[in-house]
Amino acid sequence: MAKAYKEEVISNRRHLHANPELSFKEFKTAEFVETKLKEIGITEIDKKATTGWSALIKGKNPDKKVIALRADMDALPIIEANDVPYKSKNLGVMHACGHDAHTASLLGAAKILHEIKDQFEGTIKLIFQPGEELVPGGASLMIKDGVLQNPRPDGILGQHVMPFIPAGKVGFRPGLYMASTDELYITVNGKGGHGAMPETFIDPVLIASHMIVALQQIVSRVANPKIPSVLSFGRVEALGATNVIPNEVKIQGTFRTLDEAWRSKAHEKMLQIARGIVEGMGGQLDFEIRKGYPFLKNEPELTARSMDAAREYLGEENVLDLDIWMAAEDFAFYSQEIDGCFYRLGTRNEARGIISGVHTPTFDIEEDALEIGAGLMAWLAVSELSKGKSLPNLR
Repeated sequence: MAKAYKEEVISNRRHLHANPELSFKEFKTAEFVETKLKEIGITEIDKKATTGWSALIKGKNPDKKVIALRADMDALPIIEANDVPYKSKNLGVMHACGHDAHTASLLGAAKILHEIKDQFEGTIKLIFQPGEELVPGGASLMIKDGVLQNPRPDGILGQHVMPFIPAGKVGFRPGLYMASTDELYITVNGKGGHGAMPETFIDPVLIASHMIVALQQIVSRVANPKIPSVLSFGRVEALGATNVIPNEVKIQGTFRTLDEAWRSKAHEKMLQIARGIVEGMGGQLDFEIRKGYPFLKNEPELTARSMDAAREYLGEENVLDLDIWMAAEDFAFYSQEIDGCFYRLGTRNEARGIISGVHTPTFDIEEDALEIGAGLMAWLAVSELSKGKSLPNLR
């Protein structure tokens, strides 16, 4: 069945890729998803969090068990550099993280599942969510809007493309998998002046430099080495000149870890170190920590069952074990509420030059992977609902 719908899934993915929308602005994307769900014949559709959807596919005995399948829909503020027929038509906006593939895969899975709904017991809840790329995360807003209620899922499955895994393979990891993420917004204020007269100013560039170096102690000297942590600064803005010292330096960064107690302690330690350096050198500090997504933990038993089902669907050699990854995902909000399994869909094809990482202007996917993207999601859902019973052929 997945093979029969492959071209339709690819077509949907290309439409979405050519018409990307930023986080929480996915209005046309939401309309497209609603239209496709209705074409499939799905009628129980509810709007969530303004541009999100929840939909139900009810099998026999629908109250027996509920499994949710989730896809995100938003794109990134990136100018696409690919020369492909489905290149983004919205300049400066690009599906550079594969959410177009996620949405298309879930629509494909929905078509399969709706067609075989008389062959399984239970209910499958489809979740199409906005804003995965932007704090506070669309998942948190969907949950606040009741997406995990009426009916409440017993578990949730999420799929994400992975350009470092060859197309045809998938990856899983039970337990801790992805990090929490916090955004850091820092301003160091001093007193600007002529670069040749350092005795007349308080140099925020020098102060900020000392502060950035000192803050690395959080990971190298304070953190428990058994708890992975990352502290990175990606933007430092000092609008002076060769001989002009500015009044302020603005800095942006991220802190990530896999332990909530340490996360809170690290926040306190960052503020303590930064304040001591900046004020000790005569400057003033504004240090804002925007708490983002929690760490993502895959429920071990659900993940083990999903891995077994994936091996049955794809073959042992095509199901890989994943390492901890310090990137973050707002699927973590779901996994904090109910049992969750978040896995990776391989989309790499070196022979065709499809090797770019996510969040880059040349990111693309091997579209043959979409057959697995749709088919495996449907297979995992039915496998979870039908434990031990014979399953329909979804390939």
